[in-house]
Amino acid sequence: MKLSKTKHFVYVTMLAAMAIAINLLETMLTVSLPFGMRLGLANIIALITIEILGVKEMIIVNTMRVVIGNLLRGTIFGSTFWISAGGVILSSIVLIVIKKGLKMSMISTSMLCAIGHSVGQVVIVMVLYKTAAMMTIVPLLLVTSIPTGIFTGIVATQALKRIDKNLVVR
Repeated sequence: MKLSKTKHFVYVTMLAAMAIAINLLETMLTVSLPFGMRLGLANIIALITIEILGVKEMIIVNTMRVVIGNLLRGTIFGSTFWISAGGVILSSIVLIVIKKGLKMSMISTSMLCAIGHSVGQVVIVMVLYKTAAMMTIVPLLLVTSIPTGIFTGIVATQALKRIDKNLVVR
Protein backbone atom coordinates (compact mmCIF):
# COMPACT_ATOMS: atom_id res chain seq x y z
CA MET A 1 0.00 0.00 0.00
CA LYS A 2 1.35 3.41 -0.96
CA LEU A 3 0.97 6.57 1.07
CA SER A 4 -1.56 9.08 -0.18
CA LYS A 5 0.00 12.31 -1.45
CA THR A 6 -1.38 14.15 1.56
CA LYS A 7 -0.02 11.64 4.07
CA HIS A 8 3.35 11.63 2.31
CA PHE A 9 3.47 15.45 2.42
CA VAL A 10 2.57 15.41 6.12
CA TYR A 11 5.35 12.91 6.93
CA VAL A 12 7.98 14.90 5.02
CA THR A 13 6.82 18.16 6.62
CA MET A 14 6.82 16.68 10.13
CA LEU A 15 10.30 15.24 9.67
CA ALA A 16 11.56 18.57 8.30
CA ALA A 17 10.02 20.43 11.24
CA MET A 18 11.70 18.04 13.67
CA ALA A 19 15.06 18.44 11.92
CA ILE A 20 14.75 22.25 11.98
CA ALA A 21 13.73 22.31 15.65
CA ILE A 22 16.56 19.98 16.68
CA ASN A 23 19.05 21.99 14.62
CA LEU A 24 17.98 25.28 16.22
CA LEU A 25 17.98 23.81 19.72
CA GLU A 26 21.40 22.27 19.22
CA THR A 27 22.75 25.60 17.93
CA MET A 28 21.59 27.32 21.11
CA LEU A 29 23.03 24.63 23.39
CA THR A 30 26.49 24.33 21.82
CA VAL A 31 27.57 27.94 21.39
CA SER A 32 30.59 27.49 23.66
CA LEU A 33 32.14 24.47 21.91
CA PRO A 34 35.29 25.11 19.84
CA PHE A 35 35.04 25.43 16.04
CA GLY A 36 31.23 25.31 16.26
CA MET A 37 31.32 21.58 16.99
CA ARG A 38 28.00 19.88 17.64
CA LEU A 39 26.61 16.39 18.07
CA GLY A 40 24.75 16.55 14.77
CA LEU A 41 21.44 15.54 16.33
CA ALA A 42 19.43 16.75 13.33
CA ASN A 43 21.21 14.09 11.26
CA ILE A 44 19.17 11.52 13.19
CA ILE A 45 16.16 12.77 11.25
CA ALA A 46 18.00 12.41 7.92
CA LEU A 47 18.85 8.80 8.78
CA ILE A 48 15.25 8.06 9.74
CA THR A 49 13.86 9.83 6.66
CA ILE A 50 15.97 7.92 4.13
CA GLU A 51 15.11 4.67 5.87
CA ILE A 52 11.32 5.11 5.99
CA LEU A 53 10.62 7.38 3.00
CA GLY A 54 13.63 7.39 0.68
CA VAL A 55 16.40 9.45 -0.88
CA LYS A 56 14.30 12.24 -2.40
CA GLU A 57 12.55 12.88 0.90
CA MET A 58 15.84 12.92 2.83
CA ILE A 59 17.18 15.54 0.41
CA ILE A 60 14.03 17.64 0.89
CA VAL A 61 14.24 17.38 4.69
CA ASN A 62 17.96 18.26 4.73
CA THR A 63 17.47 21.18 2.33
CA MET A 64 14.60 22.56 4.40
CA ARG A 65 16.67 22.17 7.58
CA VAL A 66 19.59 24.17 6.16
CA VAL A 67 17.53 26.87 4.45
CA ILE A 68 14.86 27.43 7.12
CA GLY A 69 17.28 26.93 10.03
CA ASN A 70 19.63 29.59 8.65
CA LEU A 71 16.71 31.85 7.77
CA LEU A 72 15.42 31.69 11.36
CA ARG A 73 18.92 32.36 12.75
CA GLY A 74 19.38 35.30 10.38
CA THR A 75 22.38 33.72 8.66
CA ILE A 76 20.78 32.90 5.30
CA PHE A 77 23.34 33.07 2.46
CA GLY A 78 26.10 34.14 4.87
CA SER A 79 29.17 32.04 5.55
CA THR A 80 27.32 29.96 8.17
CA PHE A 81 24.73 28.99 5.57
CA TRP A 82 27.33 27.87 3.02
CA ILE A 83 29.38 25.99 5.62
CA SER A 84 26.24 24.21 6.82
CA ALA A 85 25.18 23.45 3.25
CA GLY A 86 28.62 22.04 2.42
CA GLY A 87 28.43 19.65 5.35
CA VAL A 88 24.89 18.57 4.59
CA ILE A 89 25.59 18.05 0.89
CA LEU A 90 28.63 15.84 1.46
CA SER A 91 27.01 13.86 4.29
CA SER A 92 23.90 13.36 2.13
CA ILE A 93 26.04 12.09 -0.76
CA VAL A 94 27.76 9.65 1.61
CA LEU A 95 24.37 8.50 2.91
CA ILE A 96 22.96 7.99 -0.59
CA VAL A 97 26.03 6.05 -1.78
CA ILE A 98 25.86 3.79 1.27
CA LYS A 99 22.09 3.21 0.98
CA LYS A 100 22.28 2.52 -2.76
CA GLY A 101 25.28 0.25 -2.90
CA LEU A 102 26.72 -0.84 0.41
CA LYS A 103 25.37 -3.00 3.19
CA MET A 104 26.29 -1.21 6.41
CA SER A 105 24.77 -0.81 9.83
CA MET A 106 23.00 2.42 10.72
CA ILE A 107 25.79 3.17 13.21
CA SER A 108 28.58 2.76 10.63
CA THR A 109 26.56 4.76 8.11
CA SER A 110 26.01 7.56 10.62
CA MET A 111 29.69 7.63 11.54
CA LEU A 112 30.73 7.99 7.88
CA CYS A 113 28.08 10.67 7.34
CA ALA A 114 29.42 12.61 10.34
CA ILE A 115 32.92 12.45 8.89
CA GLY A 116 31.54 13.55 5.50
CA HIS A 117 29.74 16.45 7.15
CA SER A 118 32.93 17.67 8.83
CA VAL A 119 34.99 17.32 5.66
CA GLY A 120 32.32 19.17 3.64
CA GLN A 121 32.36 22.04 6.11
CA VAL A 122 36.17 22.27 6.07
CA VAL A 123 36.21 22.38 2.27
CA ILE A 124 33.69 25.25 2.23
CA VAL A 125 35.65 27.20 4.88
CA MET A 126 38.84 26.74 2.84
CA VAL A 127 37.07 28.03 -0.29
CA LEU A 128 35.32 30.95 1.44
CA TYR A 129 38.39 32.16 3.31
CA LYS A 130 40.96 31.09 0.70
CA THR A 131 43.13 29.32 3.26
CA ALA A 132 44.36 25.82 3.83
CA ALA A 133 44.86 26.53 7.55
CA MET A 134 41.60 24.71 8.29
CA MET A 135 43.36 21.47 7.42
CA THR A 136 45.06 21.68 10.81
CA ILE A 137 41.80 20.93 12.64
CA VAL A 138 40.73 18.07 10.38
CA PRO A 139 42.21 15.43 12.72
CA LEU A 140 40.26 16.91 15.65
CA LEU A 141 37.06 17.01 13.60
CA LEU A 142 37.55 13.41 12.48
CA VAL A 143 38.18 12.25 16.05
CA THR A 144 35.02 14.00 17.26
CA SER A 145 32.97 12.87 14.25
CA ILE A 146 33.41 9.21 15.12
CA PRO A 147 31.76 9.23 18.58
CA THR A 148 29.08 11.72 17.52
CA GLY A 149 28.30 9.62 14.45
CA ILE A 150 28.09 6.50 16.60
CA PHE A 151 25.76 8.29 19.03
CA THR A 152 23.41 9.58 16.32
CA GLY A 153 23.46 6.15 14.66
CA ILE A 154 22.43 4.47 17.91
CA VAL A 155 19.62 6.97 18.46
CA ALA A 156 18.37 6.58 14.86
CA THR A 157 18.48 2.78 15.18
CA GLN A 158 16.48 2.86 18.41
CA ALA A 159 13.97 5.33 16.95
CA LEU A 160 13.45 3.17 13.86
CA LYS A 161 12.73 0.16 16.07
CA ARG A 162 9.91 2.13 17.67
CA ILE A 163 8.35 3.50 14.47
CA ASP A 164 5.40 1.44 13.35
CA LYS A 165 6.44 0.47 9.83
CA ASN A 166 2.79 -0.27 8.99
CA LEU A 167 1.99 3.42 9.34
CA VAL A 168 4.75 4.53 6.99
CA VAL A 169 4.77 2.76 3.64
CA ARG A 170 6.61 4.23 0.66
